[in-house]
Amino acid sequence: MKPCLKCNSPYGYPLRDEIYACPECGNEWNPNEKMEEDILKVLDSNGNELNNGDSVIIIKNLPVKGAPKPIKAGTKIKNIRLTDGDHNIDCKIDGVGSMALKSEFVRKA
Repeated sequence: MKPCLKCNSPYGYPLRDEIYACPECGNEWNPNEKMEEDILKVLDSNGNELNNGDSVIIIKNLPVKGAPKPIKAGTKIKNIRLTDGDHNIDCKIDGVGSMALKSEFVRKA
């Protein structure tokens, strides 16, 4: 059994010729193929594509709730992780800690 790519149900079962099916949502997939819609594409402020593990630079001062000072423009962030959603970059910033950022406020280093 393989987990469903659409609903994450753990009950995916083999249907035919390397095709799996989900009994909960009816999704059918081939686990050996990457679907184009499953590939996360995130662009920085200049339109460059970002990948997991890239380094980025913040392009404007970003205020942080509960912090006395903003994160300054020009701060370099290493080893980013891409996520789905509004704040699509997870990272650790020295002196601040774990943060979620929007890709529109960074550029690729």
